[in-house]
Formats: sequence, structure tokens, C-alpha cells
Amino acid sequence: MIYIKTKKWPVLLVLLSILLTGCSSELNQPELNNNFAGGADFSKTEDMVFSLIGVYREVSYRNWERPLVVSTRGDDVNAAGDQQGLKNQDRYVYDNSFFGSRTLWEGYYGTIITAHTAMEQISRYMELADDEGVALGEQYIAEAKVLRAILLLQLSQVYGAVFIPESSDLNDFANVTSVPTKDEVMQHISDQMDEALPFLLDMRPNERTDLPGGVTKYTALMIKASANQELKNYQAVADATGQIISSGKFSLFGDYYELFKTPGKLSDENLFEMQFSDFGEGTGENVSHLYAPYGPQGWTPFVAGASGGWGFFEPSMKYIKFMLDRGDNQRLETSVLFTEQGIDSIIATTNYTAVTLPNFVSSTTRDGDRLNNSARAIFSSGKHYLPTNQLIGERRAYGSNKNYIVYRYAETLLMYAEALIQGASNTAMTADQAVNIVRARAGLTPLNGVTLDQVIDEKYAELAMEWGKRFFDMVRLGRNDELSYEGRTFTADKAFVTYHQDQIDEFPILGEISN
Repeated sequence: MIYIKTKKWPVLLVLLSILLTGCSSELNQPELNNNFAGGADFSKTEDMVFSLIGVYREVSYRNWERPLVVSTRGDDVNAAGDQQGLKNQDRYVYDNSFFGSRTLWEGYYGTIITAHTAMEQISRYMELADDEGVALGEQYIAEAKVLRAILLLQLSQVYGAVFIPESSDLNDFANVTSVPTKDEVMQHISDQMDEALPFLLDMRPNERTDLPGGVTKYTALMIKASANQELKNYQAVADATGQIISSGKFSLFGDYYELFKTPGKLSDENLFEMQFSDFGEGTGENVSHLYAPYGPQGWTPFVAGASGGWGFFEPSMKYIKFMLDRGDNQRLETSVLFTEQGIDSIIATTNYTAVTLPNFVSSTTRDGDRLNNSARAIFSSGKHYLPTNQLIGERRAYGSNKNYIVYRYAETLLMYAEALIQGASNTAMTADQAVNIVRARAGLTPLNGVTLDQVIDEKYAELAMEWGKRFFDMVRLGRNDELSYEGRTFTADKAFVTYHQDQIDEFPILGEISN
């Protein structure tokens, strides 16, 4: 959700949060969404923003399992804990009764329909608005298109062929006879971003004063690049990422460790992040994501009473060994939290000893939180960890007040570099320059004549545990051997999760699809 940081707006947004929470049962029934505005007075152009804020809220609101269904495949992360459906998925054994697959589909489509409802409502405001109001409405509709695209892109990455809603009217799907392929979905997203771009603000998200952190032209360019990367249209990737680079507006946050914590909120690196807030207060109203699935099941926090996690999301030993062998210490410390059991396992399966392991490989983080051994996981994700000394007041929930980054400039640079190596051309900078900017922050030496393998390794190091991006890269590049690790065997027919039986029952055509 967007939080407007002026003296009068936080209270208004708290009230809006309460209002929308109260309407959540209706919002979860897309067929009712056409009445979302209720008795709205469409002559009040200044109220138009609330339709858009409703979309931001719904995009940020995610049941805990939805990001994990998107993220928990690939050789950077293992599913852990007691969620058998998630563990099966991580091993490319897809269960069409797994509740997480059902709620991802239903939740994302519910929000996509909400975005269409908001666009339709904004159009009604525009009918009664002056020229300035019409221009603002066009911007808001463009933002809703971008938010919709983020969800549709992830849905297609997970399932392959998926529906493309064009309005809030669910009757459009009453008698579907075909389902767009993944390539068709990605092309649609790219085209949608072309439609949105002329109306979006030309600034970083954190430069916005109306909706700080809201999507801008550069968010749309990043999504366009991501869709075209899936299509292997590398010239379009280079063109879109090259525009972001050439703008000169973005830079890497200086401290990789703090990027994923409170200091990194709304940094110059972030092109889109889901925002959460304790409103600077230790008690009372807050809006937060449930980060417990990523956290250690048992720990001794620096701040007494701070909650631990569930141990469902575990960095892989393969990733940890890869990073140790590279000497990639800053990013490894940031990305992985260690238990003593995990450290013993590293020593038992590698040539590293207690003496030769870097000092940060410890069960106590630099912020004083100590991980205890657990039956569920021997490592936890540092990218989803907020040190307890950054919690506010009496907030004790794991990760309370932490934002969830979706797209950032480091990924832009690495996508650009890969596109050039894949045959595209652009003059924003060289592939070497793009990769070395990312490596410099990590404290690594520069590369000359960077190769595709080196770029892919850099993406592995930089983007591990972020929205399944490593898995999607390996699928796109056909690197099945990388995904066949620690007892797993990946083949190309395992690229997409099986549709849940509830979706097949509702849309039998899904049962006929072979992605």
C-alpha cells in the first residue's frame, strides 16, 4: 500500500485502511466489485485517488503462501517445514490439491479484477472532470495497468497459460474456449506497458510526493523488460532497461545488507516495493506483511519477546557453497542466516573448516539476533529478515514494518548486460560496466569481457531468494542441470505448476492444456 507522508494524509490513510479492511469480504468476491464505489460522487475529482489506492492496497495484501508459491523453486532456496504441498512443488512434484496454488490463482485474479474495477471507476470520474482531472485520471489508469501487469506476469511465470481479463465483468469468462499461452500473456503485458508509459510520471518512485513509492514510468519499463526477457526478445529488454539506465535517476543503495531492512525503504535503487508501515508508532494501527514463514522457527532475539518464524523458506546449501567459493561475503551475509547445525553441515560437506569460514558465518547476526537449531531448517532467508533492533516500540511480530521489494536497479543492470551478450545493442553503457557496478557494491573485482555464464552467475549471487527469479532464468535458458540438485530432477515439462483442481472444475479447458 502507498503511504502519503504529509501531516494530514497518514490519518486519512489509516481510515482508508480500516474502510478497505471492512470491505475485504466484498473485495474477495470479484462479481461484487462493480459496486466497490458504492454511492460515490463522481463529480468529486479529488476522490478519484481512492480508487487507485484501493488497487495498491490489494496488490500489497498477500496471504503468506502466495509469494512462496511464486518463489519456492530453484537452486537458491528449499521449501522446509511442514507444508507438504510446498515441499512437493520445490521438488517439481505438483499437487493439484495444494491450497497455496489455489489461493495464488484466486487472490491474484481477485486483485486483477479489482484493478479493472478501479480503472472503470476512474473513467467515470474523468467524464465529469476538467482537463487537469482528465490528465490525472489517465495517469491513475496507467498506474493500475502497471500494478495489474505485475500480478499477471507472475501468474504466467508460475502457471504458463493463463486468462487475460480485459474488464471487471466476469461474464467474459462464462464460455471460454481458449487460454492465452505464456508468450501471448507476455506480449500482452509488453503492449500494456507501451499503452501506460505516456501517462506515467517521469521520476523515481521515491521522488513522488503525491503517492511516495508509487509506480512511475520506470516501473513500467522494468515490467516491459521482464516480459520481453521471458519472450527472449533481448533487443526489447535492452531498449527498456537502457532507458532506465540512461535516465540517470537510479543508483545502487550503498549498503547491500541494509537495503532489505529499514534504511533501504524507498531507496534510489527500488523500482517497485510493496509498502508496509507502523506509522512510526510502537502501538496502535499498522499495516504489515506476514514474514513469519521466512523466519527461523527458533531463535534468541536481541530484543526480548520478538517473535520468530515458521521455517518454511530455506536458502539452499548449493547457493551457500557457490557464494563461499566466490568470496561473495557481503551478499552471502545479507542473504543467509545460519544455525549452528547449518554451519556444521557446511563444514561436513565442504573443504571449509571452523577456522577458514568467514567470521560472519555465525548463528548470531551482526545485529545480535541468534538462531537456534531447529528441526525444520538449518538456514533462513536474510532478505526477509528485519533485525529486532529495528522493530518499533512494542511491535514484536517478525519483520513488522519491513517493505517487500519486487524490482530494483541491480536487476535492471544485470538484465541489460545479459541482453547485450544475447545479441542486443544499446549505448547506455557496456555489459562490463553494468555488471561491474553491481560487483563493486559487493566488494568484488571488476570483470573484463564478461560472458553469459558470468552474468548468470552474477544474477544468482545478487537476486537469490527474490520472487523465484533464479528459477525463471534457468527455465528460460534451458539450464535444467542447474535445477537438478540435491536429489531433484528437473525437466522442461516441469516448468509450470499444475492448475488446482478447483480451477479445472470451474474452467474445464484448463484440464486440456499441456504447457
